[in-house]
Amino acid sequence: MRLSFWSFVVEQWKPQPPVVKADLTDKTVIVLGANTGIGFEATKNFATMNPGRIILACRSQSKGEAAIEKLKAETGYSKAELWIIDLADFASVKYFADRFEREGGRLDILVENAAIGSFTHKPTNDGWDISLQVNHLSTSLLAFLLLPAMIKTAHQYSTTPRLVVVSSGAHYWLNIKKNLYEDPEVLKTLGSAEYCADPKNMQDRYPLTKLFNIFFVRALNSRLPSSTPLIVNAVNPGYCYSELRREFSGILAVVDWLMEKALAFTAEIGSRRLVWAALSNQEQPAQLRDGYISNFKAEEVSDFALSPEGVKMQDRSWDELVDILGKVDPRVATIVDEYLSQNLVG
Repeated sequence: MRLSFWSFVVEQWKPQPPVVKADLTDKTVIVLGANTGIGFEATKNFATMNPGRIILACRSQSKGEAAIEKLKAETGYSKAELWIIDLADFASVKYFADRFEREGGRLDILVENAAIGSFTHKPTNDGWDISLQVNHLSTSLLAFLLLPAMIKTAHQYSTTPRLVVVSSGAHYWLNIKKNLYEDPEVLKTLGSAEYCADPKNMQDRYPLTKLFNIFFVRALNSRLPSSTPLIVNAVNPGYCYSELRREFSGILAVVDWLMEKALAFTAEIGSRRLVWAALSNQEQPAQLRDGYISNFKAEEVSDFALSPEGVKMQDRSWDELVDILGKVDPRVATIVDEYLSQNLVG
């Protein structure tokens, strides 16, 4: 699928439906990046549906606590919990997963929303570019580590949990060069200081990480046995007012300001798409399996992602991702073998 600029404009101007509702009594919801923007607004929407637990997964203690108080004031929901996680630190992700294994119980909905939109390279203590680690590596690591809890929930409570990875329609406009899609260690290349030192290479960093989110969802689904009662999808929240673009400066900032005034959704409207991906099609949830959700329906991903070159890049990056994360936490390899190896693709 190709997305023209005019198609993007038309989609942004369409009337948006109200938030979908469901009974979340006794269910547990985790939202990453829940203290601000579409993450907070999605959390607010979930809070109106009487969930047993909502866990706000945030990096900042103070901002998370403020979000808890604001959530209570605006919805009356008083059972929200703040759990700290820093996706720029693999140890923090592992600690979060360990804590959930000890204290979490059931897990019905995981919305992986946290992301960084940056044009500059900043290395993490783990040695990766911060955007690549936060947006893709750590997002995937947490999904792997919480996968057993979601599948256990499915069997124990006869339900179908959902993993929602927030991607972006910006992936449609990427121009992937041959040297990248043929690179067997593309993640290591993209994370290297040498590659990131070129400002031209960093211009596409955010949409590229969002493409990898889609690759992760598609690759995970292709390896997840169809009998597994778990729905995994990627969702495009649309073009929203967001702190993601706070690094914009000069003419780019001016253009973005004008575009926001003309086209941007509010964060609450954008959050409705996250909630839709997490709750819609309750009677036939399998219709959303492996879906790329945009404008409240499943749509095709980019032509590149569907091309032979894109599929090869997806499979290579999956193998590399499992290898990288398996060294970060040996449980990743165990989880892949136990839950995904029955349906491996060639």
